[in-house]
Amino acid sequence: MEPTPETNEALSELERFGDSELRDELTDLTSAAKRRVPTLVGVSVTLVAENIVLTYVATAREVAVMDAVQYVDGGPCIEAVAADETISTDAATLLDEGRWQLFAQATAAAGVRSTLSIPFGTESRVTGGVNLYGGLSSSFRGMQSELAMLFGGWAPGAVSNADLSFSTRLEAVQAPGRLRDQTFVDQAIGLLISARDLDPDAAEERLKRAAAQAGTSVVALAQALVEALSWEP
Repeated sequence: MEPTPETNEALSELERFGDSELRDELTDLTSAAKRRVPTLVGVSVTLVAENIVLTYVATAREVAVMDAVQYVDGGPCIEAVAADETISTDAATLLDEGRWQLFAQATAAAGVRSTLSIPFGTESRVTGGVNLYGGLSSSFRGMQSELAMLFGGWAPGAVSNADLSFSTRLEAVQAPGRLRDQTFVDQAIGLLISARDLDPDAAEERLKRAAAQAGTSVVALAQALVEALSWEP
């Protein structure tokens, strides 16, 4: 399992500020998870630092987009971190319940059939969470406890200069001068205005920040949102 180019860039930036072990730790963890779950299609790890959620590992661009959809409109990893509990989902149940509607539709449209979200941290506080994406509805069946132990036992220290790395990523993936020329971005902004009663500037800012947090482009996130809202089972 390999990091996306954006993730690789973020890890390199963090290494400049002394976080030299993070890359190897995440490589070992994601490789171990893949051995345990052969149908695993993606893993993302978020670290909570200075009240900012950052995604450092996403094994496919589609997974980064799924993370970004959560930052726009909610999802299991965000709730897992907030509630300090492991959350397992499958596409059919999410769609039937109408829970996290955008996330449910986006994952289904992308061929993701199940997710497992695991918080991790110290004894006193949650410091992050892991999202695992499965290609089958049964990908994580019977594996929740083992995977929770694998990732839950990993509690990295605070990331050095997290705000700087976030700002660097924001600049790298926004392409702000081209946003208004992108049809999908305009459509996604319109959908957010309608669905969440946001003004245009707030909707655009939500898209930009969510994409930056997940390490994907605003255009890719916008396309996923448009496709999710037009997706039919």
